[in-house]
Amino acid sequence: MKTLLRRVLDTLLPPGCLACDTPVDDDGQFCLGCFRVANFVSAPMCAQCGAPLPHGGLAGEGGLCPHCAARPPAFTQARAALRYDETAKKLILPFKYADRTEMARGLARLMRRPGARMLAAADVLVPVPLHRLRLRARRYNQAALLARELARLSGRPCVPDGLIRQKHTAPLEGLSVAQRQAELTEAIMLRPGFEVAGLCVLLIDDVMTSGTTADACATALLAAGAGRVDVLTVARVADLRFE
Repeated sequence: MKTLLRRVLDTLLPPGCLACDTPVDDDGQFCLGCFRVANFVSAPMCAQCGAPLPHGGLAGEGGLCPHCAARPPAFTQARAALRYDETAKKLILPFKYADRTEMARGLARLMRRPGARMLAAADVLVPVPLHRLRLRARRYNQAALLARELARLSGRPCVPDGLIRQKHTAPLEGLSVAQRQAELTEAIMLRPGFEVAGLCVLLIDDVMTSGTTADACATALLAAGAGRVDVLTVARVADLRFE
């Protein structure tokens, strides 16, 4: 019945390109024009934080970028589908700020390929949380929508409220790494009663910039006994120090 309903809906409302709404065969696809300009994250990249690297020579021992080698993040591995450029912004900004919540399904499908191994290994999917004041203003947590769709696609359990943002932090855009770290100090905690002891947790978000937020979430999860924390996002901001 669900398959039949989906076919009917696809006939009446054909799936659209993630970036421009041109009709395509299925959710999570680009039309030919947008595919040609989409900047997928691929090797070379840091083996840990997933930052795109201009050449493999920047990867040191273990394939780590200089920053992960000097100060390893709390999470084990991070991966993203796209570089955060103009094409990626066409996907993420409407989804995040303009109530285009229906885009979650297509974006989750886009994330599934770079996150295949992490999804297969995950015991539970947990989104990066929003503070209640920001959630009230936006009315939804875009990371939670992605986590639910990825859970549906992968068959993995999802705990949308597993993490709590107890501190109403200032917008992190434009802040240095040190300022981001200071802003996020003690900002993230586990929801009381959420047990992660020994689990492999896959943290979900829309964009990874410096990795500071993901690191704060991973630190909270590991402090509660999680065995491993990986990170999967739609897009990754390239580190300008590597460009």
